[in-house]
Amino acid sequence: RATYKISESAPTPVALLENAWALARYGAICQDNGLVPIIEPEILMDGDHNIERAAEIAEIVQNAVYSAMREQNLLLEGTLLKPNMITPGTSCKEKYSANDIAAYTVRTLQRTVPVSVPGITFLSGGQSEEEATLNLNAMNAMPAKKPWSLTFSYGRALQQSCLKAWKGDDANIEAAQKVLLERAKANGQANLGKYTGGSAGDTSSLFVANYTY
Repeated sequence: RATYKISESAPTPVALLENAWALARYGAICQDNGLVPIIEPEILMDGDHNIERAAEIAEIVQNAVYSAMREQNLLLEGTLLKPNMITPGTSCKEKYSANDIAAYTVRTLQRTVPVSVPGITFLSGGQSEEEATLNLNAMNAMPAKKPWSLTFSYGRALQQSCLKAWKGDDANIEAAQKVLLERAKANGQANLGKYTGGSAGDTSSLFVANYTY
């Protein structure tokens, strides 16, 4: 995983180069050892940039990553990409619909990701559970050229409701498992473009400023 922030001066050319090379190096090491690398260039939601600026930077980032992957001779058919969706910064005053986010995200992928890559496994990046599911659904439902599988690899947006139901108490394990199954089913439907909303997904933002693991 490599992270990027958007500002008037970031990401810098050095950050683009170093992150791209490190992600590609990781991918090459994985493939040399018989593993499928999940390449994760994450552009953080921190900032007040609009969706157009987010798309602009995402294109630059992903083009740099695939250039480095080609230089290091990765087999693209044996990789997965785990990017963020194209969303505005959390401090942006403009509001965008799921269809807007889907359109910008798919356009960015069309401009940067080779058709030989089999799958795009999105991170949720601080979106609420429901937002992440609705945005994924909008991508898969929209009429557009999408030669890759568009699916999910969420952390927070798959776990939040489950953790709230569990509360660290073994007596709540069954209830938490039920909630997790509901979230998995909702995102499975979104993977097919068939999610209609209202699966009790948490609608509160999961954004954490300057989030680190």
